[in-house]
Amino acid sequence: MINLPRDRMDQVVKRFDMLEAQMSAGPAADAYVKMASEYADMHEMVAKIRALRTAEHEQADLQAMLADKSTDAEMRALAEADLPEVKERIEALQKDIQILLLPKDAADDKNAILEIRAGTGGDEAALFAGDLFRMYERYAAARGWRFETASASEGEVGGYKEIIATISGKGVFA
Repeated sequence: MINLPRDRMDQVVKRFDMLEAQMSAGPAADAYVKMASEYADMHEMVAKIRALRTAEHEQADLQAMLADKSTDAEMRALAEADLPEVKERIEALQKDIQILLLPKDAADDKNAILEIRAGTGGDEAALFAGDLFRMYERYAAARGWRFETASASEGEVGGYKEIIATISGKGVFA
């Protein structure tokens, strides 16, 4: 289990709730834009923090059920079956939150340029460069990023001698 800074998570949730209240009070347009931007940046983190807290409560309830001698066998079996799933969910949420709590870099919101060159190896290197390019293309599609080929120099038997692409979207550089 990852030891997350609970006080930092509490501060984030408190700030999020405060922004939500201020935005619903109808601030001036320029202040609203600033608040809405900060609110949007925090939304995913707060959702995961709240999901983590719910999962931790669920884990505590399941452990209490298992510790209670009066729990019948059927309920005990259900609790034993659910507990590993809840633990996995908690670990996944902790990893996500740990990444989201990292300080933002100025480059996080920028696009990336991908350049792949075949190098030494002739046709085999060009085929490998093609495979590598398709791997990055599929990864970008799975993450919901925009992937545009800027230039390509194809190999003689397939693949690419050189290919350049631009990848854009939220979190491309992060």
